[in-house]
Amino acid sequence: MADLELQLVARRIRSFPDFPIPGVLFRDISPVLKDPDSFRASINLLAQHLKNAHGGKMDYIAGIDSRGFLFGPSLAQALGLGCVLIRKRGKLPGPTVSTSYALEYGKAELEIQRDALEPGQKVVVVDDLLATGGTMHAACELLGQLQAEVLECVSLVELTSLKGRERLGPVPFFSLLQYE
Repeated sequence: MADLELQLVARRIRSFPDFPIPGVLFRDISPVLKDPDSFRASINLLAQHLKNAHGGKMDYIAGIDSRGFLFGPSLAQALGLGCVLIRKRGKLPGPTVSTSYALEYGKAELEIQRDALEPGQKVVVVDDLLATGGTMHAACELLGQLQAEVLECVSLVELTSLKGRERLGPVPFFSLLQYE
């Protein structure tokens, strides 16, 4: 069953050469979201992995702005958990903590509400895609500021040639689909 679900998800990933710049092969997840069966399969597969890896020892799913928000709440619901948001700077009300990180073309910042998590709570970070790992690494740092324990990071797609999982250091990483 899992193999059939994975094939269903994989068939919905589109590739666009030379987008957003020449030399880049863009992996588009939009068809996964458009097709309820393939989206459901992606959530089921991620949830099953997390149940197998962590059992009932997770407290929250943390979705990264913005496409992690598409998977985070559904994954959290499938696991019977809540979802916390890691947003781009200036998008959250109330007291926040933030971290900055380097992009290929500059710098960016992520924030989380100061009261989103209690020290020691166990969190899984989710995003749609892992490329260079900068955003996911920054999300882990941010959760560390709140003294949360990051159990694992997960994504739908991983671009292996960019070696993003290496940026995560000791934090385990799982992806449904891997591309060069």
